[in-house]
Amino acid sequence: MVIKLSLFLNAYAQFSSIKHIPLLTYFLSMERKHGPWVIKNTATKYKDKFLMLQVDKVTKPDGEPGSYATVRLKTGVAILPIDESGNVFLTKQFRYALGKQSIEVISGGIEDDGNPLEAAKREAKEELGIVADEWIDLGIFDLETSMVKGPVYLYMARDLKLKSADQDSTEDIKPLKVSMAEALTMVMDSKITHGPSCILILKANMALQKDLFQKKEIL
Repeated sequence: MVIKLSLFLNAYAQFSSIKHIPLLTYFLSMERKHGPWVIKNTATKYKDKFLMLQVDKVTKPDGEPGSYATVRLKTGVAILPIDESGNVFLTKQFRYALGKQSIEVISGGIEDDGNPLEAAKREAKEELGIVADEWIDLGIFDLETSMVKGPVYLYMARDLKLKSADQDSTEDIKPLKVSMAEALTMVMDSKITHGPSCILILKANMALQKDLFQKKEIL
């Protein structure tokens, strides 16, 4: 029996918590359509609070059998605070996977069943002590689309108030305040290489330019 992917995903989202592992295992063992592919069954090879590695036994679009490995990352948020002078607040921290310091926007994960905007507000306060009265949704960014599922919600924050940060014990995040022009140059010069940061800075700049144009039109 082949079930529709939408039905599976709904069930997956509903029953992915630890208390529903038997039911989740049942769904993962069912044959199901996935676009032009057919997933015969899914095996979870590794799982922690940040990611899950799964291997699907599949029938490929050409009818041949095979396997396909994917990584599911915790859904994330990325935030670019901008002050009244047009300066943006970035972070600088050591990234374990890179093995070096990385300049990025504020970012973090969304807890299970969490609200992206609330997660964004929490991360801004925790990492840099920033509270904002205006939040602008700039869409979603997919980190990688062939083997990784890890959507990141993008936000621009304005009308800022600076308070005390509350970083985790493993975090040593330094604030970096630069002009939007300098942030754009850092993206183009590959001084910022974090994907969501690059996209968010470019989107925020376009949003600001559009906002300025609209205000001139109103005047």
